[in-house]
Amino acid sequence: MEIKNLMVTGGLGFIGSNFIRYLLEIPDFTGRIINIDKLTYAGNIENLMDIGERYPDRYIFQRADICDFDLMRDIFLRYHIDAVCHFAAESHVDRSIKRPESFIHTNVIGTFNLLEIARTNAENFVLFHHISTDEVYGSLGPEGYFTEASPYQPNSPYSASKAASDHLVRAYHETYGLPTTISNCSNNYGPYQFPEKLIPLMIINAVEGKPLPVYGDGKNVRDWLYVRDHCEAIWTIIQSGKRGETYNIGGNSEMENIVIVEMICDILDHILPPPEGRPRRGLITFVKDRPGHDRRYAIDFTRLRQELNWSPRESLASGLRKTISWYIANRQWIDRVRSGAYQAWIAEQYDERASV
Repeated sequence: MEIKNLMVTGGLGFIGSNFIRYLLEIPDFTGRIINIDKLTYAGNIENLMDIGERYPDRYIFQRADICDFDLMRDIFLRYHIDAVCHFAAESHVDRSIKRPESFIHTNVIGTFNLLEIARTNAENFVLFHHISTDEVYGSLGPEGYFTEASPYQPNSPYSASKAASDHLVRAYHETYGLPTTISNCSNNYGPYQFPEKLIPLMIINAVEGKPLPVYGDGKNVRDWLYVRDHCEAIWTIIQSGKRGETYNIGGNSEMENIVIVEMICDILDHILPPPEGRPRRGLITFVKDRPGHDRRYAIDFTRLRQELNWSPRESLASGLRKTISWYIANRQWIDRVRSGAYQAWIAEQYDERASV
């Protein structure tokens, strides 16, 4: 399958920017990437600043909102889009609890716009790949795993909006024959992740000697997936996945949140010995649990392993070491993200409204 013009939505976010880097570095992909990002707080243009310089003929960035139907249709036609990899989404559970309307707008309406444009305007369309989450399945008990046949039971506005977008993608395949695939992944971590997420927050706070806030009793369990492994899995599905099907992507790294935080503390204590020799585990602080906090997620990716021969390359220990090393080496990036300096740069370069 040859993709000539791939639209990547949300390509300046954490996973999207890593995916674009991955594609442009492998020999299997020879096409052009049209990166669409609204540049909200989580979209950082610095994430791919060097990519535009290194691949001027193969990388195009367009600031646009996927909820703007006319603008997105214009981009489809202008760049002869023949495939979409759809990352763009509001994605933080805490923010969805405080402001659910933006999650419904972006994750549901935005996805609908892209599907409808692909159905009615794109010639020789190859594939619409939708990036989703294991959170659509709800919460697991102490046993068992989510599979592609697990019922949807979302417990937060975020996961409900992603469940709705999954159903839309599936419906467009069944009703209109649009070539689609869906992937539901476990918790990602790695370079360029926004500092509000668990692993980068704990790394940064631990380096700075600040409290490490852990929700509830810290026994919530997640399956952790290194972002580069996720990118490889997505590309595998795009190339070889059966159209109309869903594939779960897991990291084979199920762990309690408190253990993750303790691992980060121990690795940092080894790399950067703490002041006065006090172990960083002493910074851990338990805080009130958030509403609708799912107890356990765990992904069964047997289908992806057996049908498409994919498995993660990184263990949790090796992935954490790489992630911690990246954040230590990229202090300037962290400081600009937390200060909002990159947003000021965006304001200087672009109009407030989305533009092509």
